[in-house]
Amino acid sequence: MAASVERHAFLLLDRLRSEKLGCPKSGFSTWEPLISTGILAYGLDGRRQETEFRKRETKTVSEKIDAKQVKELREKSGAPMGDCLKALQETKGNIEDAFVVLRKRGMASAQKKAARTTHEGAVGTYIHAGGKIGVLLELNCESDFVARTEDFQELLKDVAMHIAASDPRYVKPEDVTAADMEREKEIYRAQAAATGKPAPVIEKIVEGKMAKFYEEVCLLEQPFIKEQTISIKELIATKVGKLGENITVRRFARFKVGAPDWTVATTKPVEAAAE
Repeated sequence: MAASVERHAFLLLDRLRSEKLGCPKSGFSTWEPLISTGILAYGLDGRRQETEFRKRETKTVSEKIDAKQVKELREKSGAPMGDCLKALQETKGNIEDAFVVLRKRGMASAQKKAARTTHEGAVGTYIHAGGKIGVLLELNCESDFVARTEDFQELLKDVAMHIAASDPRYVKPEDVTAADMEREKEIYRAQAAATGKPAPVIEKIVEGKMAKFYEEVCLLEQPFIKEQTISIKELIATKVGKLGENITVRRFARFKVGAPDWTVATTKPVEAAAE
């Protein structure tokens, strides 16, 4: 028992030293009786000491998180204030790291809700300055209540504006026609084969170029025009995490004055894709 107490006491002192609270090694013999008595009096084992230490550490980090940091992360991510505070606590106040944490949680939340049907939503428009480019977009969610929220309407406007600026041809990679997919693959294979590389390497090159192709022509894979570090898919995922409902792009149309053609893209509803 004495050996166990001494071990726990030493570990606790080591924690205190790491927290810069004093108790140098030379003073261990002075502090040992006090800490040992505390351990015996309260029945603290190693696990309880660790729990108490983590509580104090979390409290210390929480006290260091400034309200301005929470507000800044809230404006950057659109996540609830409570989630922003937790993310900042986990990353010890680093806003960029906290933003990454929130993005990962948003994607995880979106994936969990991806199977839910989205029969509600709204149709939005965006007309570029001068009236030369126009976009019509249908964005779906699960309830009329969410469709009328400021966050959903803001997302609708942002995605429509992005479509006007980036001119995607499809909603997501699964919507790319077989003909377009094979045409692109043949082009990339021919380019790679001209370098004299072996077949396995050529296929990897084609795979990488196809990923880039999807990013260029598929709305959900494109970097958001207002924030290039996130994709449209990730942008939508942050709103899914905040609003608590699945959100999907159903279809869009883009018109440009004088252009010989126009873009009309439609994707399958969730229930149809699952069949």
